[in-house]
Amino acid sequence: MEPLPKVELHVHLDCCLSYDVVSLLRPSISYSEFRERFVAPPRCTNLADFLTRAPSGIALMQTEHELRAVTLDLFRQFQLDNILYAEIRFAPLLHLERGLLPARVVRTVNDAVEEGIRSTGIEARIILCTLRHFTAAQSLETVALAERFRGTRVVALDLAADEAGFPIDPHVEAFEFAITQEIHRTAHAGEARGADSVRETLRNFQPTRIGHGVRSVEDPTLLNQLRDQRIHLEVCPSSNIQTNVYSSISDHPVHRLYKAGVSLSINTDARTITDTTLEKEYSVMREHFGWSDEEFRSSNTDAIHAAFIPEALKQSLLKRLNGHYPTARP
Repeated sequence: MEPLPKVELHVHLDCCLSYDVVSLLRPSISYSEFRERFVAPPRCTNLADFLTRAPSGIALMQTEHELRAVTLDLFRQFQLDNILYAEIRFAPLLHLERGLLPARVVRTVNDAVEEGIRSTGIEARIILCTLRHFTAAQSLETVALAERFRGTRVVALDLAADEAGFPIDPHVEAFEFAITQEIHRTAHAGEARGADSVRETLRNFQPTRIGHGVRSVEDPTLLNQLRDQRIHLEVCPSSNIQTNVYSSISDHPVHRLYKAGVSLSINTDARTITDTTLEKEYSVMREHFGWSDEEFRSSNTDAIHAAFIPEALKQSLLKRLNGHYPTARP
């Protein structure tokens, strides 16, 4: 039976290298070595520990050939998951070690996304990440790339990486520029830190979405704000267990957030590091929270409405989505 169609808004390109593409780029690697270097254990100490697996993928994404191969491999993974639409995020400034310039990095990934769309029929867009440990200058360089590539598949700016270890202060100017230029914005918050992180992110960055955001559940007033302003949470359940945000999936607040009327979607975050797929995440939701087709239809509808795409494409995706869900409403 074919998996139901899905939308994925939160997936990191450099954390999703399959063994197929890794062995293509580095034929000498064994499967056991791949598992050791690229896949994190089911439970990490914290987010910072989890992120120590990312450099293995980044090291294999330093040429145009490698960037293209990794991007197209992710489209192959999307096909297996029956993804209708995805937003792929990555930090261009991490891919300069072998002489590529930042604009060439973005152009290469953009071209590969174009190729993936043509070959699979899966719609996709790109989010450029600045990182918590970056300088203000690096964040400004990243948002300038988002502005330069406006009109391509590049659609937004994100702030990612070690939320608990680094403040947002160096990145405020870049997000202020994004606001003035009307560049879409999302940002990681409410994962390694609590509701206060979400509040400061909303106040300083004015995003329409929050990456993770699950610890918003700790503040009822914040929940009301998220619901009233239709701030969308990009929830990644298994990742949150792996990064030790919650001790078990039964403790995860995703269902409470859903029942509270907060707009949210289910995502993988890091398919390789977490050793997951979106179909696996949906199985977790079915098994532990009793989600049915109706909850998945609703969360995917929320995801489409929150996507950084024109209204006409949203309506087209909604039509395709509802055509496959037996409980779809008019």
